[in-house]
Amino acid sequence: MRNANGGHAALSRRKFLRRAVAGAGATAAVAAANATVAAGALAGGAADDSSAPPIRIPAEFAARGTGLPALDFPLTGAQVFARVCKEEGVAALFCCPGNYPVIHAIASTGIPSFGGRHEGSMAHAADAFIRITGELAVCSGTEGPGFTDMICAIASANAARTPLLVLASNMAMYQEDTEAGIQLGYQQPTTEGLKKYGKRLINPKRVHEYAGYAFRQLRSGVPKPVHLDFPAEVASAKFKDASELAYYHDKTKYRTDARPHPSPADVTKALDLLKAARRPMIVSSNGVFYSKGWDALKRLAETAQIPVVESGAMKGQFSDASPLSANASPGALASADVVLLVGQHCMPTVGEFAFGPDAKFIRIDQAHEDIGRNLPIDVGIVSDERAALEALADLTPKMSHDAWIAEIAAARKKFEDENLAYYKTGLSYGDAIHPAVIAKELADFLYNGTLPREETTIASGGYGIARYTRRFFRAYRPGQIMNGAYQYGAIGPDVGYAVGVAAAVQLGAGAQAAHKGHPIVCVTGDAGVGYTLMEIDTMAKHKLPAIVIVYNNNAWGTWTQAAREPYALPIHLFQENLRYDKVAEALGGHGEYVQKPAEFRPALERAYRVAVTEGRPSIINCQGKKEFWDRAKFPPGSLGKIEPGVMSYYH
Repeated sequence: MRNANGGHAALSRRKFLRRAVAGAGATAAVAAANATVAAGALAGGAADDSSAPPIRIPAEFAARGTGLPALDFPLTGAQVFARVCKEEGVAALFCCPGNYPVIHAIASTGIPSFGGRHEGSMAHAADAFIRITGELAVCSGTEGPGFTDMICAIASANAARTPLLVLASNMAMYQEDTEAGIQLGYQQPTTEGLKKYGKRLINPKRVHEYAGYAFRQLRSGVPKPVHLDFPAEVASAKFKDASELAYYHDKTKYRTDARPHPSPADVTKALDLLKAARRPMIVSSNGVFYSKGWDALKRLAETAQIPVVESGAMKGQFSDASPLSANASPGALASADVVLLVGQHCMPTVGEFAFGPDAKFIRIDQAHEDIGRNLPIDVGIVSDERAALEALADLTPKMSHDAWIAEIAAARKKFEDENLAYYKTGLSYGDAIHPAVIAKELADFLYNGTLPREETTIASGGYGIARYTRRFFRAYRPGQIMNGAYQYGAIGPDVGYAVGVAAAVQLGAGAQAAHKGHPIVCVTGDAGVGYTLMEIDTMAKHKLPAIVIVYNNNAWGTWTQAAREPYALPIHLFQENLRYDKVAEALGGHGEYVQKPAEFRPALERAYRVAVTEGRPSIINCQGKKEFWDRAKFPPGSLGKIEPGVMSYYH
């Protein structure tokens, strides 16, 4: 905690040291002065900052969205593309400076635009925004370092099957092979295997046509990122009117909203399997969310009395309030005899999901060629997910599976009792805060206090801490939980994800419409926060109220692998007791430092008040210790996972 007299003491030391360096030996004295002041700071002293100007949001932020220019011919190539983005309903842009003509043109259409501190973080933000809204978003970078900073985020979005539009500038075509400017900029090979479609735009007159190509891919079929790069000649090209553009058609001409519907024969085969099942289970994943198929899912599950478990990059298609929710019943999954996989775009391999070896599988997916990949399928249905669920719900007779639902309930009770036992054990460790305490107290605040349990959207991240918090998180409506680690497990995007989630909720975009304006919660670890911590500034200046909970155990989650390797162990360790909360304060946010179990809930309540009343982000820096992952010394230690459901990490 800060020493109340530290500022005056530090000032006195500096006055004394200034006098000391006035005579001979000034160089040595200056070095000694710096060392003494630094030592004082480490001991708890603080500089006198009473005369420092306050952190404030630039006045220009208040003028955003006012007096937008009319977007009509004559237009540049960048403006032509930006106008398509507006007409296609792009809900947000996330970027850093770079690719200036394109991002300026997009912002000038009135599309909400967020400028951050790192291209990678902002690409993660765009990915997260899409995952919990179902709407399209754009990320952008400049050629060279800016674009390559985004690669981890593009790979994460690709693994999560996110329809992310990736834009980047490119060197001028007339400079090709000269290595002028930043570097030779052939971007498309860099994202090979990480996208659904990509194009370097080289013919300015076709810019509108290729915008249509991009949105056709984004709006159709199984989603993945689309990557376009803009050489200077394309972005800056000028068009007096539409006649100077090739293939200038509106969206009704270059794509269709029609979706594939299921074959009646395939629906009948699936129904026959479900009718014969004693322990059927539905796995709801990404495709249900993007097709907005949650009402049809609910109708099918309730008519047939089939439990539902979720996987995917977002959670909440089926409410955890339902007795049919199997998300928190991991012990029952192995008993399922027929499993209906809906919208599971990235299939698990055999044994990766917890279902038993004798289970039969039905899969609903839009990609005909992907059915049967990784996991043998008994019935495949090629269809839009919502259309297939509606067809099944229309034809399914009333069923009952009372014994099976009772088994699900018993497994849920066992799981919740186990969680409570972990919490009580965590409370017994009084010299630091245990992850079970964070998980239980946070869940009580979100779901058992004064807040409506369906209100708060969560960016679920971290590694070790996630093994606890995910056990307690629940989702009661679509898009309530953003699963950051889905499939790719990137390290460090969590605060970047929080930017996108908070922006989505503040805008009330897509699935977040009914919860517009509420604070969001993000969970991460001290390993992860080091990557995207500077985005606290982004949230502060855009007034995005996010409560970022950092589990600070002074180490990577990998330290146990080197615990008996004294020469390797330092690779896995950080300085102890680092103050991430102070960094938040220095970036215009709010900071809390929690060292004991009883301190967490009050800190959470204060951070929530700051979010509501001031619209500022917070970091709650929870001081744990690395030994909590040691099962022998501090049971329960590092916990395992079961896929799918609340314990999921990669699914």
